[in-house]
Amino acid sequence: MTTPSNENESKHANHGKGDAPVTRLCAHHLAGMSYRDADLVEDLIGKTTFTEVLFMQITGRKARPVDLRIVDAVLVTLMEHGLTPSAIATRLIYMSAPENLQGAVASGLLAVGSSFVGTMENCSRLLDRIQAADDPRAEAREIARAHRAQRHAMPGFGHHLHKPDDPRAIKLLALAEAEPELAGNSVKALRTLAAAVDEAAGRHITINATGAVAALLGELGIPTALMRGFAVISRAAGLVAHIAEEQESPSGRFIWDTIDNAIPYVGQGKSHQTSHQTSHQTQK
Repeated sequence: MTTPSNENESKHANHGKGDAPVTRLCAHHLAGMSYRDADLVEDLIGKTTFTEVLFMQITGRKARPVDLRIVDAVLVTLMEHGLTPSAIATRLIYMSAPENLQGAVASGLLAVGSSFVGTMENCSRLLDRIQAADDPRAEAREIARAHRAQRHAMPGFGHHLHKPDDPRAIKLLALAEAEPELAGNSVKALRTLAAAVDEAAGRHITINATGAVAALLGELGIPTALMRGFAVISRAAGLVAHIAEEQESPSGRFIWDTIDNAIPYVGQGKSHQTSHQTSHQTQK
């Protein structure tokens, strides 16, 4: 005879194996909440850091000290890079809808993609290929050759502001290589790819911050498809800081006016720019 207790045990044992959806992330009850297998009130609040909990929630395992050191380094690195497209988007949306802080942050996060901030995902796919290859060096050379032949930017390499090397990448890779608990396979794959990229280009091209981040998160076992999430988490904090500054020293209108006057209207109709130019020429 099957008792209710046995039925519950059977259901829990088959979680994730049937068609019905399940969650292991969180549950609430009258006296509190559970984050995975931990009690929010008794086990986490006041006893763990934000990084520890986010790592546990995302990976399903307790963070080691080395995990925390690497993840914190990644989050600090990706938080800010000045008035980039994500920050500009956030500031302009906040200017337009100041009652909607979350909307402004969300607009900036939409810019975390395959061109800026989120390129560690693209780079990690290449590192996965190199690590899976029978001949990692040959695979790296083929990747570099194909990207150059197709005139595609190599994800994780190059930077228009940091030359000859991205100092963030140098620091991140040094941190990872100093950790004896890390296997070093992802970092080695990145170094192998870097050598192939330089060879194909005939000159040195720096590993950039997101390339280094791809290798570091790979060392922690973070799946490639989740890596961009760490950029989203980090950049969200940076975008809130941009809103805080926008509240004290607004720049949205200045950005709008600058673009409005810098990009010429070349149609046949009337334009405020034409009137401005005519007035300026008359004064001369």
